[in-house]
Amino acid sequence: MRRRVFLSSSLMAAVAPPLLRVPVAYAAALPTGITDMSASMLSAAIRQRIVSCEEVMQSYLARIARFNPVYNAIVSLLPEETCMALARAADAELAAGRYRGWMHGMPHAVKDLADAEGLPTSRGSPIFAGTMAASDSFMISRIRAQGALFIGKTNAPEFGMGSQSYNQVFGATGSACNPLLTAGGSSGGAAAGLGTHMLPVADGGDLMGSLRNPGAFNNVIGFRPTQGRVPGGTGGDLFYQQMGTGGPMGRNSEDTIRLLTSIAGPAPGNPLSLRDHLPAAENYRSPDLNGLKLGWLGDYSGYLPMEPGVLELCTANLTRLADHGVIVEDCRVDYDMQRLWQTWLTLRHWTRHGMRELYDDPATRRQLKPEVVWEIEGAFDVGAETVYQAGIARADWFRTLEALFTEYDFLLLPTAQVFPFPKTLHWPTSINGKAMDTYHRWMEVVIGGSLAGIPVVNVPAGFDAAGRPMGVQVMGRFGADQRVMEFALAYEAVTGHLEIRPQLVSA
Repeated sequence: MRRRVFLSSSLMAAVAPPLLRVPVAYAAALPTGITDMSASMLSAAIRQRIVSCEEVMQSYLARIARFNPVYNAIVSLLPEETCMALARAADAELAAGRYRGWMHGMPHAVKDLADAEGLPTSRGSPIFAGTMAASDSFMISRIRAQGALFIGKTNAPEFGMGSQSYNQVFGATGSACNPLLTAGGSSGGAAAGLGTHMLPVADGGDLMGSLRNPGAFNNVIGFRPTQGRVPGGTGGDLFYQQMGTGGPMGRNSEDTIRLLTSIAGPAPGNPLSLRDHLPAAENYRSPDLNGLKLGWLGDYSGYLPMEPGVLELCTANLTRLADHGVIVEDCRVDYDMQRLWQTWLTLRHWTRHGMRELYDDPATRRQLKPEVVWEIEGAFDVGAETVYQAGIARADWFRTLEALFTEYDFLLLPTAQVFPFPKTLHWPTSINGKAMDTYHRWMEVVIGGSLAGIPVVNVPAGFDAAGRPMGVQVMGRFGADQRVMEFALAYEAVTGHLEIRPQLVSA
């Protein structure tokens, strides 16, 4: 590297985009190494050739070698010589005047539920362990087009089922804040890779909080876009399976916005992809908080059990916002929440019909974890009328939230009902004395945003006395992805939680 400490205040001004300035508190403690730079700063440093792609790759590979054996965030890592060859080729392109995009030369690991050409897609399952991908998934192709260098995958639970990233193939992923605790899931490896600075940004997907819960458990940003904002491609069912979506994760809101604008946009051949385009990242503005009105949903008026301390930690951030002129009110939803849960079970089970082949073959069924078997078996009793009634219930829920958005700018609630728990525990069986009747009931707090198909961002809420992180979900109106992420910018500046770095454990 040309200069070991290469970020001066003048470089900071050059790197930071004009409308996405780094908070003053952060600027006072400038990064001293490549992996300490935000993805946005790193992008500018590479493009201005302050650092080479080869230097960047060396720094990230060294960090992965130091910390990944403990946190187990990145799996299927390519050999060092292969990664360095990719970096040298990226440097040669820059020297020839060819610049691919803002991720040019940046190491990137793809969530192990998505395909990246030349890398295995194991899906956390021994059935598919080591299966090589012949091409990129649709969202991943957009990331590659921005110049990212794919070096491996990020760990996920088996078939993405469960908000705890453990599987029989690679083991469990630890939280960046404490490697003995779970990183969440299903984008647990992605979030832990960000929180440990082993990755600049990360991709993921969200069906039941899979971008939000890991964001909370690793003190990073996780954003679930509006349904259709990030298309799933043109294969398979294009009309009915509208529950999950791909999305971005970042160490801060700015980086998350940049990745979002890279993967969002209509897809020819996908009829339900949104046709409008998000503006470039430089056009996002941190809004004036004074006068914004927030509805605090909390635990849905006592409906959701919460681990002691979760609500208190989250509401402390509301006080900080109120000090800046934000109007915060307790808010009730006029909806039968048990009906919403039953709707969730029906539609989630319905999505598992596509896995019937694995269940019907005794050889592969034996290799499925019990929770996956339960999900598939739950699909057997889901008939047409049940799905129809669930669709009506889902629409009623959307209309309920739409009515609230006529009164509030955003709706907020905790990201999780429990703090990160030991990664040796598959899932919490009870919360505050209330038994959990399914393996994912403890994450019921996230289904509201998923069923409504609205944009939801996890922003950090801070840490409890034991140092365990928590997050807050910020939900916006359908299609208001830009507004939600702009609020995240303002929230980040006011709270400062993202500036708190964990004490990492090296191998």
